Amino acid sequence: MDLFAAQEADYLFAAQPLAARMRPQTLGEFAGQHHILGDGKLLQRLIASKRIGSIILHGPPGCGKTTLAKLIASETGSELISLNAISSGVKDVREVLKRATDQVAAGKERPILFIDEIHRFNKSQQDALLADVESGVIALIGATTSNPYFAVNGALISRSQLFALEPLPIDEMSSLLRRAISDRERGLGDRGVKVDEDAIAFLSTATDGDARRALAALEVAVESVVQSTRVVNRDVAMESLTNRVGGYDGTGDEHYDLASALIKSIRGSDVDASLYWLARMLEGGEDIRFLCRRLVILASEDIGNADPQSLVLAVSAMQACEMIGLPEAQLTLSQTVAYLSLAPKSNAATTAISAARRDVRERRVIPVPKMLRCQHYAGAEKLGHGEGYRSAHHEDDGVADLDYLGVDRQYYQPVDRGFESEMKQRLTKIRERLRPN
Repeated sequence: MDLFAAQEADYLFAAQPLAARMRPQTLGEFAGQHHILGDGKLLQRLIASKRIGSIILHGPPGCGKTTLAKLIASETGSELISLNAISSGVKDVREVLKRATDQVAAGKERPILFIDEIHRFNKSQQDALLADVESGVIALIGATTSNPYFAVNGALISRSQLFALEPLPIDEMSSLLRRAISDRERGLGDRGVKVDEDAIAFLSTATDGDARRALAALEVAVESVVQSTRVVNRDVAMESLTNRVGGYDGTGDEHYDLASALIKSIRGSDVDASLYWLARMLEGGEDIRFLCRRLVILASEDIGNADPQSLVLAVSAMQACEMIGLPEAQLTLSQTVAYLSLAPKSNAATTAISAARRDVRERRVIPVPKMLRCQHYAGAEKLGHGEGYRSAHHEDDGVADLDYLGVDRQYYQPVDRGFESEMKQRLTKIRERLRPN
């Protein structure tokens, strides 16, 4: 019976994808993350002491969060209980916590509860963990690809150590791929295929530190040539990596980080950086409506009247993209991003409305002067509404010298760039006439 069980286990292992078969068995095999696992580092010391508290591992896909959780359990001799936040609910969590409580009450070592995608748990699900985490009944290891400060309850973060995992460096990715190519037991060493250095270099770079994607692409490449050339070159590797930009989440951290990079690059007038970040978002499948909305906002927020044409172009781009869609809309977006990047910048309109609204909220409300009040109803004249008002159209230069606010406030401060420099000169003259004192 044991013989059959061992044989079944071998078959099941062989059926696993390469990334699962090459999963490190010890911390010594674990690639990368020296900043948290190197000699003397906090996580390394915690593992060595076999007293793991509650920790949250966060980082991009394929950097080894799940593998590290399993190795921590193995190194500390702890039972690992795994839940996936996508498929588990509060009931599952409570059952695990009750089991852990019973084990600890019976004198056994507390288990480690590993929750993958912990950011998928809602607030009530995360709250269900707090009491047992605080009492020490379990050691929690949560894994997330999101920023934990946004995705995980503050109460849970305050009870946990946070460790950021980084994408695998190119040199370590190359070493991992070479090990997979030569390993005859767990890797592809028995397939009799030669993998060129150019192919290894491409996969090490193009997968952006995601070991799972790199190994998956390598396996596809090797298996595709077993019955033909038995050689994996750069072209075969490129063809095997079907999705160059992996793991893009239109609602996650990368979405907001890339949007921030795009806006800040346009604001900084770096057209090349702006186009790169635009390309990253397009390659990742970003919603073009989101991109258009951001560009329209930027046209007013960061350019304003320094180049009024920017808003016209941004709105036109939004309408054009809505009508034609991708892939052609990329041309419209490229044109718009280039124009906005090189346009003169001013946030005078942005700061002006912010200052005016702050005054409305925080200072005494200014009553509408009687001369400006509506006079188009019976009795308005008796109330003095409109008395003293003169239309600007009746003045030779189109400016009526009146006090339209009743107090001396200045909100709009044009800059000396673009068209706003002309507006600044005109504004100076107008203010001298309207508020001579």
